[in-house]
Amino acid sequence: MNWDLPTPYIQSVQVMPEHVDGLHHANNAEYVRWCERAAWSHSLELGLDVTNYQSMDRGMAIRQAEYDYILAAREGDELLIGTWLTKVDSRLNMTRKFQVFRASDQALILRATWQMVCIELSSGKPKRMPQTFKDIYGPAVVICEGG
Repeated sequence: MNWDLPTPYIQSVQVMPEHVDGLHHANNAEYVRWCERAAWSHSLELGLDVTNYQSMDRGMAIRQAEYDYILAAREGDELLIGTWLTKVDSRLNMTRKFQVFRASDQALILRATWQMVCIELSSGKPKRMPQTFKDIYGPAVVICEGG
């Protein structure tokens, strides 16, 4: 695969009949779900899951998401979802990037970027990132042009 950045966290997904819409390709909403699953899986591998978020009353919430749908995926395609953290600042913000490739021909299907903000789960208001988040997410950051 021609990943934009080195050493992505990779998760594989198979496009199933229930993922396909009336246009005979994977529905755009499925890519959002697949990216979310890959992000949570990556976070878990790094050492933080939803129970950690709940116990600290903090979480990273998507503030802005951009999806660039490049090619269609079809039923039966195996997709490789690569994700990276590309920014963790000292206070509130984190950036995560994604690429999705079709495994059979290595065609780029999608690029996405999430701008995230740390929130207090109990109030939904932005709050400073706990030191634990910085300690776990910070070393996983892959530097790229444009953050």
